[in-house]
Amino acid sequence: MILDANQLAAVRQRNDEELRRGSRSTHGYPAQTIQNLMHTIEALKKEKRKWKKLAQGRAKALSDINDIVVQTGNGSDHS
Repeated sequence: MILDANQLAAVRQRNDEELRRGSRSTHGYPAQTIQNLMHTIEALKKEKRKWKKLAQGRAKALSDINDIVVQTGNGSDHS
């Protein structure tokens, strides 16, 4: 199951309430486990943003290199 941002926020809010209840919490997954999963999701989002930014930088560098090659006459003239 894939959760969107609103669903993740709802899970986080419900879990925070469960953590505040402490030993009086309801049945289900332990709140600490859910909290750990939420932290993992946030870490994965940050990693995804980091790799996306890196890929965009790489694409720009490759485009710049291509522009230089085109400006210098395709670099195929080895006279």
